[in-house]
Amino acid sequence: MTKMRTARTTTTLTVLLALACAACTTQPTSESATAPTPATAAPSAPPPAPPPAVVVPPPPTAEQELDRGVKSYEDGDYKAATQAIQSALELGLAAPADRARAHKYLAFMVCVTGREKPCRDEFRMALEADPDFALAPAEAGHPVWGRVLRGVKADLAKAKPKPKPPAKK
Repeated sequence: MTKMRTARTTTTLTVLLALACAACTTQPTSESATAPTPATAAPSAPPPAPPPAVVVPPPPTAEQELDRGVKSYEDGDYKAATQAIQSALELGLAAPADRARAHKYLAFMVCVTGREKPCRDEFRMALEADPDFALAPAEAGHPVWGRVLRGVKADLAKAKPKPKPPAKK
């Protein structure tokens, strides 16, 4: 009796399983069965959002490049400082004081490497950009670039043409 009950249970489970599987794979026979009615239709999903626009920042201004270069200098990254300051000069710093400031930092970086000629050239360009250019007192006391700048100023003063005396009548 137990064998019969097991066989019947197995047969019943097999039939139920077959019916369940058949229900999953049965296709509707008419089109009306496939089209949802408006009352039962799922709400349509909103269209996908467009991809976010790629925002390309505007190129840096000469003044921003100068500020970035000075910051790199202060952080001890002299290679980045030189590149940013050169970029600022190439972009065209408008203010004479900014051009002089750019050349001052370039002078500082070449002065400490012992290259006195490029150091003098940078200080000369700083003075050409802004004749009133001067170092801050702490900068002027530096043993290398303070001495170099004083020498450049002295050379420029000697080279300045002397005013001609007024003509005699």
